[in-house]
Amino acid sequence: MASMSIINEPQHNAQSTQLASGNRFALVSLTSLFFMWGFITCLNDILIPYLKGTFDLSYTQAMLIQFCFFGAYFIVSLPAGALVGKIGYKKGIVAGLTISSIGCLLFYPAAQLHIYALFLFALFVLASGITLLQVSANPYVSVLGPSKTASSRLTMTQAFNSLGTTVAPFFGAWLIFSGMDSGVEGTSAQAEVIGASAVQMPYFLIAFTLLVLAVIFSFLKLPDLGKSDDSQTTPKKSWQYRHLKLGAIGIFLYVGAEVAIGSFLINFLNDPNIAGLSESEAAKFIAYYWGGAMVGRFIGALVMQKVSAGKVLGFNACIAMLLIVIAVMFDGALAMWSILGVGLFNSIMFPTIFSLAINNLGDATSHGSGVLCLAIVGGAIVPLIQGVLADSIGVQLSFILPIVCYLYIGYYGLKGCKPVLNSSPSLKSN
Repeated sequence: MASMSIINEPQHNAQSTQLASGNRFALVSLTSLFFMWGFITCLNDILIPYLKGTFDLSYTQAMLIQFCFFGAYFIVSLPAGALVGKIGYKKGIVAGLTISSIGCLLFYPAAQLHIYALFLFALFVLASGITLLQVSANPYVSVLGPSKTASSRLTMTQAFNSLGTTVAPFFGAWLIFSGMDSGVEGTSAQAEVIGASAVQMPYFLIAFTLLVLAVIFSFLKLPDLGKSDDSQTTPKKSWQYRHLKLGAIGIFLYVGAEVAIGSFLINFLNDPNIAGLSESEAAKFIAYYWGGAMVGRFIGALVMQKVSAGKVLGFNACIAMLLIVIAVMFDGALAMWSILGVGLFNSIMFPTIFSLAINNLGDATSHGSGVLCLAIVGGAIVPLIQGVLADSIGVQLSFILPIVCYLYIGYYGLKGCKPVLNSSPSLKSN
């Protein structure tokens, strides 16, 4: 028996090393997905002012872009989870990439036919694929390694998501707005058609990239994670937790505020009283907003080792409110850099609200996570409401709405995040 142990131990170590190597390769591959959906999501901030000018839209009509994009998260999340439960995580990733690429390809006929509704449909299809990707990829990252380091792996992949949102504005400004700023000669109708065609090449390139990734993932030998199974608990149990319900409102308002600010940045910086920048120049400054979020995640990760997450969340929300108040009350460079600075303090909000909301949920955690993912629909609703405000009181004053959102987030971080089970009020936070 002793001799067998000596023989089998190197074999076991070799198998463990091979599995670890496979997991590392899988994690690197998955990281590219996080970059891509961050990149695609941020392109909406470029697309909004571009299509607004091309189709002569009101702010409310232009915000239908975010409404259709983030509305897909709400409509598709549950069906996507059911699909992944049937076909597995790997096939879910391939399906998500394929659907997203189809959404990008739909931009070509939308531009050719010059139909705004078709652009909106293309965005919905694109976002549906991204939703399926998120449902498949996030659990994959969590289990690719020891459970103790799951948070660090998710943080790393989220950092690449932020890298995508930081790079996208330069890409969009270069490919989409370059032709617009150079001037388009001809009749008004010709100018509209030529202008609409500016999105064809960027989204065709993205579609090609997504299809290549789909092919790669279909052939990759990734660890078999099986299929998702959430049948052991009922969704009703998660709704018994007060801090989860308040956290869902927090996710709704945070995503709404973050997306609304990004959506109006180009129009805000285009205002002669603020910066008077051209759309292509203003588009590049969006990178400061999203880049601040990327940098802030690293700073926040260090700070929260010393300070409780709830207090950090409350502090960041208060600073974000202050910066927006300055942007609303003042003009010029002060207003411009104040609104861009909000991104730095947004950085830790989503993961912090999410983790606080599912704290102490026990076997209801998976359903609680599903509730929070549905709350991402705030990215569809809040920008649309701000669009209505912008049409009635102006872009600058419309930023009053995000102030209200951050006010609630501050409350949640300082008080509302304390775990309380409705049926057992004595449950206390760790």
